[in-house]
Amino acid sequence: MERAEEWTPRTRLGRMVVEGRISTLEEVFLEGFKIREPEIVDILVPNLQEEVINVGIVQKQTDAGERLRFKAIVAVGNGDGYIGLGSGKARQVRTAIEKAAADARRNITIIRRGCGSWECGCGQPHSLPFQVTGKCGSVRIVLIPGPRGLGLVASDIAKVILRLAGIKDCWSRSYGSTKTVPSFAYAVFDALKKTYEIITPYDWVG
Repeated sequence: MERAEEWTPRTRLGRMVVEGRISTLEEVFLEGFKIREPEIVDILVPNLQEEVINVGIVQKQTDAGERLRFKAIVAVGNGDGYIGLGSGKARQVRTAIEKAAADARRNITIIRRGCGSWECGCGQPHSLPFQVTGKCGSVRIVLIPGPRGLGLVASDIAKVILRLAGIKDCWSRSYGSTKTVPSFAYAVFDALKKTYEIITPYDWVG
């Protein structure tokens, strides 16, 4: 929050947030704004958590020789329906993580939660409202709503992202090169985004 307090907005959305004309992320998406400044998210979602998903080395051959840089993948979420995923490259690990965290804030999205499992039907937002599929590169993942108390039947990377999003119970099935961490993480993120993009009968009212 210190970064947000010292921040001077450069975009129209940033100025609207600082002036109090926009107070939630829902308003940002309803108005069709694109988040270009990570500080906007720090103000609107003050209890945001960060998790480093992966840090790898990227090698690039130049005329001067081999150039090494670090690439970080970071997920952010509040455990209550907001999730973001981003990447960043830098010569130092810390700088790469900071860039990835800022990118994750700019990519933050709202997800829809529910109780889509036929075994449960409790009506609480502990799982997914319906089955969703996400893709990135050669990786494809299917997230299936689970009954209350099941937990997260998924890989460690998927569990981190699902917990940050506020999903407590679900099954998962993955296909392709799942050991490719960046592609796998973005496939999970793609699946979660679809819960908000798909219109359900509940959205027809009004």
